[in-house]
Formats: sequence, C-alpha cells, structure tokens
Amino acid sequence: MNLILTVLEIVAPVFLLAGIGFTWVRLGFEYRLEFVTRLAMTLAVPCLIFTSLMKTEIEPAMLSTVSIATIVAYALVTLGAFILVKLFGIDVRTFLAPLIFGNTGNLGFPLALFAFGEEGLSYAVVIFAIMGVYSFTFGVWIVSGGGSILKVLKEPLVGAAVLGGLFLWQGWETPLFLTNALQLVGQMAIPVMLITLGVALARLSPKRLWFPTLLSVIKVALCVGIASGVGLWFNLPPVAFGVFVLQVSTPVAVTSYMLATKYGADADSVAGLVVVSTLLAVITIPLTLAFLI
Repeated sequence: MNLILTVLEIVAPVFLLAGIGFTWVRLGFEYRLEFVTRLAMTLAVPCLIFTSLMKTEIEPAMLSTVSIATIVAYALVTLGAFILVKLFGIDVRTFLAPLIFGNTGNLGFPLALFAFGEEGLSYAVVIFAIMGVYSFTFGVWIVSGGGSILKVLKEPLVGAAVLGGLFLWQGWETPLFLTNALQLVGQMAIPVMLITLGVALARLSPKRLWFPTLLSVIKVALCVGIASGVGLWFNLPPVAFGVFVLQVSTPVAVTSYMLATKYGADADSVAGLVVVSTLLAVITIPLTLAFLI
C-alpha cells in the first residue's frame, strides 16, 4: 500500500497538470502552442539546466559517468529502433526518430524531481541535454536530411548545458541576485511544459491506433531493457539509475510530431505514436517507478 501511495504521489501531479492543458483546449480557450513552446525551450528550460548544473552537489566524475552511459544507451536504442523499423518494413523518416527520442523534458523533468528530488533533477538535465544535441543533429537529419552542427550550437539549451558544466567544473557561481532570478525563470519550465503537453495531445487527431499501440509497447520494453542494462553495466548509484531508466524510457515526444509536419513525413502516424505512448505512460510509468523505488 505504501508503494502504491508513493507512486501516486509522484505521477499524480504530472498527469493532473497535463490534464489541465488538455481540458483548457477542449473548453475552447486560446493557447498559443508555438509561443509557449518557444518560451519554455529558449528561456525557462535553459535557465533550469544552467542553475541545476551550477548548484548541483553531485560529483563531476559521476555526472561524466552518467553522460557516457547516456550516449551508449541512445546508441543502442538507435540500433534497436532501426532493426525494428526494418523488420516492420515501415518508413525510416517517419518512425525512426519517434522510436528513439522520448519526452525527456515535459515528462522526464517532473518525474525525476518528484521521484528523486533535486539530485534526480540534476541527473535529468544532463540526460536531457545530451538527448537534445542528438535530436537536433541526427534526429533532424533522419526526418529532413538537413541536420546541422551549427543549428545545434544556436540552441539555448545546448549553451546552457555547456555553461552550466563549466561553472560546475570550476566551482563558480553567479551573483546571488542573478542566481535567484535564473532559478525563478527556471521554475516555470516544469509546469508550463506539462500543461503544454496536455494542450498538444488535445489537438492531435491520430488514426488507426492499433499499430501505434504495438510500436509504443515495444518501444517502452526496448528502452527500459537497454537503460537498465547500461545502468547496471556502469554501476550507477540508485538515484542516477532510477532517473536514467525513467528518462530513456519516456514516451514519444511532441517535438517528433512537429518535425514530421515541418519536413513532410507522415505526421498522422507520428501523432498516433505520441498520443498512444503518452496514454500508455499512465500505466507504464507507475510500473517503472514501482520497479525503481
């Protein structure tokens, strides 16, 4: 009973906030998705990443270990997803990126924070930053053939991760008034991203859900299995291991749908994956947390 209550305390705020966004749109209220997403990804999330890294008390060596483990895990997930796409004979441009990249921001951050506290959030931002770089290079290249290193360097979240890592390495801190301001901006990232997730789900209209359901179940099993194996191989401590598995196994990101729409892939199929994998997360995330806690 205690385990069930603990899991509910972690996941309930996540799905309640997403539900607010979903209900907001269904009631007909205006929500400028592009503006809010840009506000979160260019201001709130970079501030959260920078301050979390700067103020973390995690040893730099452990953060380096988590970084290497993340690279290995995503390489294996990429290989597994590619094999899966080839086995089913489906379009690489449409399905490969969604099967690789999870919603490590909208869902990963709050889950890490609620389940493992500030220490967990510090690990989560490291994993998110690495995934973000990979997504903006290889992920965009898959969908469009136009991935660019220069595009990655222009992303605020990448700059925030590099700068935060530098401050952590050197033991520097910004003046207190600036730190407080940056933390205040960063604090809006998690609730805004969760509400935006609900809004995005409310606006998607997927078709033929049986195949996205099958792929979503396989994706969760593949990612949890790979993340658990890699985490054990690198001997990650309990908090780092828990965050690592949660982040790698998050459902398909809404950004995958946006990229598919932008670059002419099958956006309806990706919408199905986003909706179904997120709905399945109502079941899979509590089960994963019960395994990790």
